[in-house]
Amino acid sequence: MTTYQSANDYARSLSLLWGSQTVPGRSGLTVQKIVSAGMEIADENGIEQLSMRKVAERLGVGAMSLYTYVPSKSELLDLMLDKSQADLYEGDTDIREACGGDWREAMRSIAKTNWELYRKHPWIVDLSGRRPVLGPHVVLKYELELCALDGIGLSDIEMDSTLSLLLMHVESCARLQFSMNRTEATSGQDDNEWWLTLSPVLDNITDWSRFPVSSRVGNAAGEMHQSAYSPEHAYLFGLERIIAGTAALIKESSK
Repeated sequence: MTTYQSANDYARSLSLLWGSQTVPGRSGLTVQKIVSAGMEIADENGIEQLSMRKVAERLGVGAMSLYTYVPSKSELLDLMLDKSQADLYEGDTDIREACGGDWREAMRSIAKTNWELYRKHPWIVDLSGRRPVLGPHVVLKYELELCALDGIGLSDIEMDSTLSLLLMHVESCARLQFSMNRTEATSGQDDNEWWLTLSPVLDNITDWSRFPVSSRVGNAAGEMHQSAYSPEHAYLFGLERIIAGTAALIKESSK
């Protein structure tokens, strides 16, 4: 799900993101309470079930009363995304220092933190494609994660590119994992059960001798993952390749 904003909408979002979210109005509502209710609905039922009306119902108020605090669903989504990234790292934690000064371990820590973020709030992947939400929590996250790569031999552009590659990799694997979870939930079958049902039919209509490499590799991967593929394995495998590539880039740059 992608919701687009005009420049005026975005300017309004920035004011909300950086303004006070805890000052109550006459009804006792605050921006923070509205955002928390929205996140609860999205966590429980998915972002497609989120609406201003449902947020109002959860808070026990009329829907129109929300608009005094949060003008539209678009602004609410920005606020939710920024809030979701609060306190990922304690205070102004130096991620690399917390990992013993090892930038490789810092990258693993960043990847794991983001993987767990998507597991906690899977609806975040459904907001891809929106313009960056430049709220205080998002900006601090970017700062702390960049600092983990600062001074290790990368240029500024290489630091940003390395972090972007890492985060996009994690998001991509998380998206596939949640898609598989939804498919399992709606079908009532996990991948192993699905394959046991499909395999005899496929074997009857397919001459596997025509596909020797794919059948060999597919069988090996299927036995290992007990599924057609494992997003978590891909996430961990790809993470190590990204770290290795970063090390090679640093070495090349030092020549």
